[in-house]
Amino acid sequence: MSIQDRFRHLFAVISGQRFLKMRGLGNEVPFFICPFKPEESVEMERLQRQLVNRLEQAGVRIIGINLYDLSIEILKERNILEQILEMEESVSKEQLKELLQGVLDPEAHLVPTIAAKLARTNFEVLFLSGVGEVFPYIRSHNVLNNLQSTAKEKPTVMFFPGAYSHSLESGASLDLFGRLRDDKYYRAFNIFHCEP
Repeated sequence: MSIQDRFRHLFAVISGQRFLKMRGLGNEVPFFICPFKPEESVEMERLQRQLVNRLEQAGVRIIGINLYDLSIEILKERNILEQILEMEESVSKEQLKELLQGVLDPEAHLVPTIAAKLARTNFEVLFLSGVGEVFPYIRSHNVLNNLQSTAKEKPTVMFFPGAYSHSLESGASLDLFGRLRDDKYYRAFNIFHCEP
């Protein structure tokens, strides 16, 4: 699908009442994956901004949360961003990853911060982005698993640089960058398979 065709499809699906009223989900959480090739990241960021503008014009309120920006915000709020930046030179990548995984743990820190933002905002759809930028210290399936208790009242669309595949042998998986095939997550729908 071309970027323009994807834009038209996303707009048609997300602005539709079936999507907004979460019909036809069969008691599943209203999570949708918008997969794209990692090399299309710049075009997809532009598409996302245009999509938000067009949806807002159509009366659909969007809240956009970029996981990278949110991570920086959390580190600043906890007064540890400068410490982490200073430590980066003297610790191994593995130690840095473990430190960031702890201070940005989805259950303890990330999702409660998202929940607070959602509670303060009047919106119909949550857009999550920045998945590639926060890898490997934040994994997309961990975010989605922890969001299930918080963001199930309204649809969530995760913009995902990679593939969201389903197979009978291995189930469903989020394949980040089209290479890392270990994030088992089956509760979301591929938005490109949704009818407008």
